[in-house]
Amino acid sequence: MKFVPFTSLILAGLTAAAAQTNSPPPPKPAAKDPSLTPITEVAGLPRVLLIGDSISMGYTVPVRKLLQGKANVHRIMENGGPTTNGLAKLNLWLGHSKWDVIHFNFGLHDLKLITAGQRRLTVPEYEKNLENIVARLKATGAKLVWATTTPVPGPASKLARITEDVPLYNAAAQRVMQKNQIPIDDLYGFALSRLAEIQRPENVHYTDAGYEALAKQVAASIAAELPGKR
Repeated sequence: MKFVPFTSLILAGLTAAAAQTNSPPPPKPAAKDPSLTPITEVAGLPRVLLIGDSISMGYTVPVRKLLQGKANVHRIMENGGPTTNGLAKLNLWLGHSKWDVIHFNFGLHDLKLITAGQRRLTVPEYEKNLENIVARLKATGAKLVWATTTPVPGPASKLARITEDVPLYNAAAQRVMQKNQIPIDDLYGFALSRLAEIQRPENVHYTDAGYEALAKQVAASIAAELPGKR
């Protein structure tokens, strides 16, 4: 066995301790999005489910505030992503609970460019997926509200999306909703005329004030479908 002087052991221990002291602290876990925090229900109020992507995550909390005392507003516990994700997880999202109103949207992730000129899903594929999603949602017995996909600004090179694609996908969704007599919450039209005020520059997302504005539109479309309103 090789002999190691006791003083060397001490020095080695001090060096290791110093290295540990100087090492950066472990990163803090990312703060959880408040829209993904489960709510505590108020007994007797209608139950609402929001399904959608990060845009819907942005308006979830203000919608809850606007409908406080009128409805228990839940949302899926993730970014809804494209219609393919919706088809795969819809049963999980719906669970076994009774829903009175379901406000839903897909689109921004469906029309996203995977490679130059190639969308994740074509318009016909998107439309077919929506038909299947609607069939499943109708089976819940809930009143449904479809939200149109919000505008995409330029440039496509930064956002991996093309501005002119949004109306094409919205038109496909409109065909599905009209065929199924589902009310349409036109967030696209609402946002388009005021993008400079409410949308972040070169970004599909919105400012805090922008999400508040979208929330008023969403809350109104939901309130119109709550039990006793029709």
